[in-house]
Amino acid sequence: MIKRVITGKRLFILDTNVLMHDPTALFRFDEHDIFLPMVVLEELDRGKKGLSEVSRNVRQVSRFLDDLMLQAGDTEAIASGIPLPSVNANSDLPKASGRLFFQTTLIAHELPKELPGNQADNAILGIAISLQQTMKDTTITLVSKDINLRIKATVLGIHSEDYYNDKVLDDIDLLYRGSTELKADFWDDLNRLESWTDEGRTFYEIEGDIVKDWYPNQLIYSSGETNSIEAVVRDITDSTANIELIHDYHKESHAVWGITARNREQNFALNLLMDPEIDFVSLLGQAGTGKTLLTLAAALTQTIEHKRYAEIIMTRVTVPVGEDIGFLPGTEEEKMTPWMGALMDNLEVLNKTDAGEWGRQATNDLLQRWIKIRSLNFMRGRTFLNRFIIIDEAQNLTSKQMKTLITRSGPGTKVICLGNIAQIDTPYLSETTSGLTYVVDRFKGWNHSGHITLLRGERSRLADYASENL
Repeated sequence: MIKRVITGKRLFILDTNVLMHDPTALFRFDEHDIFLPMVVLEELDRGKKGLSEVSRNVRQVSRFLDDLMLQAGDTEAIASGIPLPSVNANSDLPKASGRLFFQTTLIAHELPKELPGNQADNAILGIAISLQQTMKDTTITLVSKDINLRIKATVLGIHSEDYYNDKVLDDIDLLYRGSTELKADFWDDLNRLESWTDEGRTFYEIEGDIVKDWYPNQLIYSSGETNSIEAVVRDITDSTANIELIHDYHKESHAVWGITARNREQNFALNLLMDPEIDFVSLLGQAGTGKTLLTLAAALTQTIEHKRYAEIIMTRVTVPVGEDIGFLPGTEEEKMTPWMGALMDNLEVLNKTDAGEWGRQATNDLLQRWIKIRSLNFMRGRTFLNRFIIIDEAQNLTSKQMKTLITRSGPGTKVICLGNIAQIDTPYLSETTSGLTYVVDRFKGWNHSGHITLLRGERSRLADYASENL
C-alpha cells in the first residue's frame, strides 16, 4: 500500500458525526483551516434536541459557533474565515491558529449519476469536489467517522481521513497490561537489594535499570523454579523501586466472600481490588475471565464485613446488543435491572447457602440491600461518598463520559471499571478510542490506581472453546 504524503496548505471539511462525537474538534486541527458545509449545520440543528450525549455535544458545538460568530462581527469577516484561537483565553481548549470557513454561497458541483445530491453525504462529496477544482494549491481533506462516506470519497478522488484526535494508541497491542514477567535470574542484574518486613508484609528495595519501565502498582512476577516471586510495585523513582510481596488468594484460607483465585491474573486482580490505598482499578478481559465475580466478591467483603464502604453502586451504559426492546416501566432501579443480568448471575454464585430455597432468597434480598443500581443518565452533579462504584461494560463509554463518571467520586470512594474492548457496541468507538482504553492509559502512572488484563477464561470449557474458535 502506498502512503500518500501531504505537504503545503490544507483545508479540512468536517462531517457532522465528527462534531457530534467531539465538540472541540473545531479547535483540534492546529494551523489548518476548517470548512463547514451548510448541510452539516442543518444536520446539527436536527440533532440538538434530546437528553442524549450526542444532543448535548451538538448544543455545545452550537455554543462554540455562536461565540466565534460574535468575534467575527460582520458578514465580510465570516466570508474571509473566522480566526480559530481558543474561544476563551482562560479556557482549557486546545489552541488553534487556522480559520473557520462556512459555506456562504451555493456551490455548484457535479456528481456521478449514481450519486444524486439529495442526500447529505453526497452533498458533502459534491462540495469537496468543487473545492478541489477551485482551490488548486490547497489539499482538501474530508474528515468523517463514517467509513462508507470515506470509501465513496476515495473512489471519487477525494482525500479522506478518520478523526484521530480521540485515538489513545496507534495499536491496541501497546495498551498497558498491568503486569510484567521478569527473567528467572533478574536478581543477578540488580545493583542493590534490601529487604524488610512491616506488620507481616515483606518489602524489597531494589536498584537497577529494570525499574525504568515499571509503573506504580504494577504487578511483577517470576515463574522460575527457584527465586520465584509475585509482587506489586509500590514506590518508584528513576533507578530504585520498593516492591511488596502480594497476598496469595489461591488458598481457601484467604478466600474473598468464598471466592479464590484460579489463575495468576485473578490473584493480581484481587490484590488490587482489596487494597484500600488504591482508589481506581480497571479490569480488562474477555467473557468468562471473572471480572464481575471477583469485583462483587471484593465489594461485598469490604462493604459488609470490613465496613470500609457504605454501599455498592453498580452501573453500565445501556447499549443493546440486538434490537432495542423499547421503554421499560418502573423506577430508575427497576428500569436498570434487565441490564444488570451479570450482577444477578454472579450473586447466585456468591450466595451459597445450605438453608434451602427460602434461605437463599433471604440472603439474596439481604445482599441486594447493599447494592444499588444506578443509571448513567442521572450521574451528572452527584457526589458519592464512601461508595464502592462498579462501572460495567465500560468499553462502550467515550472518554468524556468516563471522565464524567469518575469525577463523581468523593472521599473514601473506590471506582472499578470492567470491560472487554473486543466487544464494543457503541457507534464510532473502536478499541483505540474507547473510554476504557483512555483511562487505562491515563491512570497507569498514578500511585493510587491499578490495572490488570485477565487472560484466561474460567467460566466453562464450552465458553473457553467458543471464545477461541468462534
